Amino acid sequence: MQKAILGKTGLEVSRLGFGTMRLPISEDPALANRRDDLEEAAELVVRGIDRGINYIDTAFGYCGERSEIAVGMALRGRRDQVVLSTKLPMWRVECADDFPRFLEKQLEKLDTDHIDCYHFHALNASHFHDRVLKFKLIELAQKYIDQKVIRHLAFSFHDTVAVMKEIIDTQAFESVLCQYNLLDRSLEEGIGYAASKGLGVVIMGPVGGGRLAFSEGVFEQTAGLSTPELALRFVLNNPHVTLALSGMGNAQMVDDNVRVASGDTALSEAEMAAIEEIQARCAELKNIYCTGCAYCQPCPVEVRIPDVMQSLIYRKVYGLTTAAGNYYAQIGDRFHPGKMASACVGCGQCETKCPQKLPIRERLKEAVATFEQK
Repeated sequence: MQKAILGKTGLEVSRLGFGTMRLPISEDPALANRRDDLEEAAELVVRGIDRGINYIDTAFGYCGERSEIAVGMALRGRRDQVVLSTKLPMWRVECADDFPRFLEKQLEKLDTDHIDCYHFHALNASHFHDRVLKFKLIELAQKYIDQKVIRHLAFSFHDTVAVMKEIIDTQAFESVLCQYNLLDRSLEEGIGYAASKGLGVVIMGPVGGGRLAFSEGVFEQTAGLSTPELALRFVLNNPHVTLALSGMGNAQMVDDNVRVASGDTALSEAEMAAIEEIQARCAELKNIYCTGCAYCQPCPVEVRIPDVMQSLIYRKVYGLTTAAGNYYAQIGDRFHPGKMASACVGCGQCETKCPQKLPIRERLKEAVATFEQK
């Protein structure tokens, strides 16, 4: 397994980290006390550790708030072998006292007396200003750092490069966790800035939240590597990236990712040139379907138009047929509220609001034919 130093933390970490958001754990509250799924999940984490992964990442809310328990089970007798990362759920922090309340619960669930990398979870401008700064959480974190309960303060991030730089410039953090992959390079500048300031850079979603996890699509056709392998190597090829987290839910995922991260992950100039050419071409084609501005929302009949369009882009532009179908099928769940394209009544209000003047109603019909008709 390749190793790297996690910025100014000085910690030596595997270049592949184990993300535990997708462990095979039930989120059904009625099954919260069952142990068999926790044991199965713990065994999967142990499999990763035994194969050289030493950075284990979890969070308070993962897997129905049970991921940390499984990780704690996995680390019994192995705690000194890993760098343990977890996160404070910022959206649930309503006062300064919530910080120690959550931290105490996490230490208990993880069955440990310290966290190596403690993240302020999902920071954006609002969470940073209205919670971190307002409640003086950085100063409070320093008390736990002095007590060695928290070894290194970090943050996970979902916002613009400008906000990312503002947080980095506080000089309070030693590592950042953010999204970066073949489909989303929007934080590339911020990643470089973080590395230049001595922060470790950990990447979430290297396979695009599963959208690059299948052997298909334009990247594979051009670069000559399977899409999942190319996606992981693309992230690790960035000199500013310390490690990539992969959310792994079965033994095959663990073994495949370990194989890639244990070999030569560098991409040749020809491979990178092919990737750049594909991305430039796809960027132009994407706009034929949608730019993602969401000015078409809200729809009077609640069609989730941006997600419908994104599904078409994955299929028609990137050739990610399986991923496109899976993404479309999510419309209507608790994370993607709204309706599928077949709910459209053809009123045309969306088209009057679209800056690109796209034929949205025709696109919705295309989505119905593509994803809903068997």
